[in-house]
Amino acid sequence: MINAKTYQVSFEVEGPMAIFTRPDSGATFVSYPAPTFSALRGMFDCVAWLKTAYIRPTKVEICRPIQFQRYATNYGGALRKAEQARTGSSYQLFATVLVDVCYRVHGEARGRDDAPEETNHLHYLQEKFNRRLKQGRLYRTPCLGWSEFTPSYFGPLREGTKCLDDLQIEIPSMLHSVFDRESRGAIAPQFRQNLRVESGVLHFAQ
Repeated sequence: MINAKTYQVSFEVEGPMAIFTRPDSGATFVSYPAPTFSALRGMFDCVAWLKTAYIRPTKVEICRPIQFQRYATNYGGALRKAEQARTGSSYQLFATVLVDVCYRVHGEARGRDDAPEETNHLHYLQEKFNRRLKQGRLYRTPCLGWSEFTPSYFGPLREGTKCLDDLQIEIPSMLHSVFDRESRGAIAPQFRQNLRVESGVLHFAQ
């Protein structure tokens, strides 16, 4: 059975800092000017998901002026040199991040390959997402790129938030997804070329 109806959901997120890393930026990380598809997909999964369905981002509205800022932090993870790891020392990690961000994110429920035909799991996922978002119930804390960049607001759309209608940006190439499937996939990065933020809105291609 093919369900032609779409089951749409939305949320709003804001925070003091964010980074949506460009893979070509090397060891000194640089953020894209807008959130990536995969980053927003992860935020949807923080609220609700099913084994047979997920929420796919369709567009994001940018609601604050784009501002970049230099950022430094002490890194103590697995990518340290052998001597640093042995002694337990850290090294400074530099990045160019976004500051004072706010986004209105829209998506729709989609079935996975093993979706059942006898139940409307897309409508169920829509209802589950809206209920949990309103209640503030999360599977894990969402982040704006790095886990240390937690939102100052994450919830339903607010009436006072407006999209930047005069914002126009061209993004020559942008990371779309990291894996080749929606679940249990292998690492196979996919990129989209010549994306445009028009009137403050970035649409994600099917």
